[in-house]
Formats: sequence, structure tokens, C-alpha cells
Amino acid sequence: MTSIDYSQKIPNNVDLSSDKRLQRALERWQPDYIDWWRSAGPTDFNEHDVYLRTAVSVDRDGWANFGYVPMPDYRWGIFLTEREADRRVGFGDHEGDAAWQEVPGEYRNWLRRLIVTQADTEPASVEQQRLLGHTAPSLYDMRNLFQVNVEEGRHLWAMVYLLHSFFGRDGREEADELLDRRSGNPDHPRILGTFNEPCADWLSFFCFTMFTDRDGKFQLLALAESGFDPLARSCRFMLTEEAHHMFVGQTGVARVIQRTCELMDENPGKDVRELGGIPLDLIQRYINFWASSSVDLFGAEVSSNASNFFRSGLKGRAWEERYDDHQALENAYEFERFQDGAFSTEQVPLRNAMNEVLRDEYIKDNEKGVEYWNRVCEKAGVGFRFRLPHRRFNRSIGEYGEAHFDVEGKPLAEGVWEREMGRWLPTEADREFVQSLMQRVTEPGRMAGWIAPPAKGIDGKPADFEYVLL
Repeated sequence: MTSIDYSQKIPNNVDLSSDKRLQRALERWQPDYIDWWRSAGPTDFNEHDVYLRTAVSVDRDGWANFGYVPMPDYRWGIFLTEREADRRVGFGDHEGDAAWQEVPGEYRNWLRRLIVTQADTEPASVEQQRLLGHTAPSLYDMRNLFQVNVEEGRHLWAMVYLLHSFFGRDGREEADELLDRRSGNPDHPRILGTFNEPCADWLSFFCFTMFTDRDGKFQLLALAESGFDPLARSCRFMLTEEAHHMFVGQTGVARVIQRTCELMDENPGKDVRELGGIPLDLIQRYINFWASSSVDLFGAEVSSNASNFFRSGLKGRAWEERYDDHQALENAYEFERFQDGAFSTEQVPLRNAMNEVLRDEYIKDNEKGVEYWNRVCEKAGVGFRFRLPHRRFNRSIGEYGEAHFDVEGKPLAEGVWEREMGRWLPTEADREFVQSLMQRVTEPGRMAGWIAPPAKGIDGKPADFEYVLL
């Protein structure tokens, strides 16, 4: 079923009404979700109409409608892509077997762990961004923030449906726990570290949607290959929605860079801070922080869990069809170990390196975004060039988590990191300065002084369209 039934309390295209027990369980969870949204989401904007897109189909074309809606009235629902007839597991030990429509008993715990970890990131990001509406640089940006937020909430629904449908009491308890954890709460934090980091200003938000949502893209690509068909179909549609989130991040950072370049051109020799702009080197430090934090989300370079998820057919590689060997038994992955202050090259079985294979693809995708930003500088005649920090930089887990490296990946002697980290990562003074620029602009078509206007509006609307009715 490609069309979505909006006549039900929970919109869906999974024929939810045919399973009354499941329908009742999800309808009991729904008020708790709304309570979470009202308390932990963008609470001060719940009564305002926002120009949002809402999914009406899971077809590739014409899948969404746009219109004004207060966010608590947004029709969050359960949407899976069309089921493929005779779909087969595409990788691992079960390559060629019929894709599973029920949870394989021997993989139940692994699969639940994958779903819960993915699910936990969705409400976490809403919590991180809940106050940003107060400092939105334009109505266009405020609307984009809220679109990202409601779709992260929709992605939570996608995972909660799987937990309720296929994991019984354990799944229901996990779904409740997803609403109990809180980003940054020292006693009950979110599962992954990046999703407990403060996201208190719009430069952080743009970097988050560029780098952390891009991690989400690659996790979803890997899960969209899953032999567990309901998970694969859920993730494929989530990817359709996720693309806009990365667009917000990549173009958002580009607009900050563009405005800084304009200020530099209009006021040669002057400090752009004094002109209300964000210096390019400070933007680079924000990039370094969010890029390195997001690189950690892929996990350890060598991982038995990653091997188990691949061999069992639960989590594949992004674009698995591009590979010739879907068993990954014959090849090895070469990477650099760092032990006792020295590098050594080591080959590990490819299955054990699946986290690193996915991280490789993520970094290549990030590099395209950085080149996009550099073209903004080139067009403005500014010589500054942005760069991704090396994958070893500022790591908290994995092979490089116990040592310190500079942005080029070179190891640092004892004490150098503490002395030099302010060159590479945002300082408290940097964050305070950026925060000082965060003043809300609500006149349609106007932008804050530190960011350039977008190239075009949303849904063909002009820049001065009233995207949020305040």
C-alpha cells in the first residue's frame, strides 16, 4: 500500500486496523508521545501554525503535501515502502534466503538492540534543538528547524511500530523507555554520546544537520539492506525524509560562510566579529567538533558486533548492490593501529571492519559537502579553504580514542592537546560570541546579519513567505 490512511487515529499504510491488539497498544503509547513532545520538544511554539510537509504516500514522486499545522497536531504515523515480491536477503550467511517478515528467534536480541539504538537518536535530536526557535535567524530557518523536528518524531514512530509489532512486552518497555531518557541528562542520558551534546546555537544546528544527520543517512542505508523486511522498508522511507535535514545543514553552513565573505569584501581589513559576522576560522572549529563527534557514532574500527550484524543479515553496507562479494569472507580490510605511540598496518577480516567500511563512505560524502562550502569562498574571491578533520581527531571511542591527534591525524605529545585544543575546537569564548549573535528575526523575508538569504524558498514559495505564523 503506497497511499497513507489518514482516517485512523494513527495514520499508516500497514493496515493497522486489522490488528486490534497492536492498534490499541500504539494508541495507548500515543498520548505519552504527545506529552513528551509538549514537554521536551519546541514547547514554546506548539500553538503556532507552521508551514510543514506531511507524507501522503511512499511513492518517490509527489509523496508529500505542504500546509499550515500546529506541531502537536502534526499527523505522525507509520509509513513503510511498498513490499517487494520475493525479496531476498542480500548479504551475509543468509544471502539468497527469503527476507524475513518476522523476527528470526536467534537474532531477536541483536535486532532489538539495532532498532532501539536507531530509535533513541530521533527524540534525542528534538530535545537538543528544543530552544532554537527563540533565536531563529529567519522564519525560513525556523520553519526548517520545525520540519526537521517533526520528522525526527515521525522516525521515532517508525521504530516504535517495529518494537510494538515484533518484540512483545520487551518491545513495549523499550518504547516507553525511549520517552523517558533525556538528552544530556546525567542520570538518564541518551544512548550515544553525540546526542547528549548541547546544540545551543544555530551554527551548531547547521553543523549537526550536516554531519550528525549524515551519520543517520548512512546508518539508515545500512539498515535498509536488512534481511528483516519491515525494518528495511521503514528505513527506506526514512531516507526520503532525511535528505531535507542534510540540505538544511549543508546550505545553512554555506549561507553563514557566504555572509562572512560578503562582510569581508565590503569591509577589507576589518574584523568580521565587529561587523556581526562569524569568522571563517571559528566556523572551521565548529566543523571540527561536530564532524569528529559524528565520526565516533560509527563505533570501533574492529568490531565483533558489526561482524555479527553483517553475517546474520541484519545490517549490511550502504548500497550493498555495488559490491561483488556479499559474503565478505574472502577479503580483508587494512587499517592503521596506534599502539605504544606508533602506527602499524594491520589487516582484519572484512566482516569485523564493517563499521569502518561505513565510516569510509560517510567521510567521502562529507568531503563533497566541504567542497561545496569551498566553492562559496572561491566565488567570493576569498582564499580560505575548509577541510574535514582527520578521522583520528578528537575521538572518544575505538582505536584512536585513548590518544590525542591533531586535525591532520598526527599524534600529539603529552600535554600538547590541552595546550593547543583551542586552535582546533570551539572555545568557551567562541561559543559565547556565537551565542551573542543569536537574535530572533520574525519579519518575513528578513535575515539575521550573520547569515545570507537562501537561494530559494520552500515548496516554490518566495523568500518573504510567512513560513511560521507567530
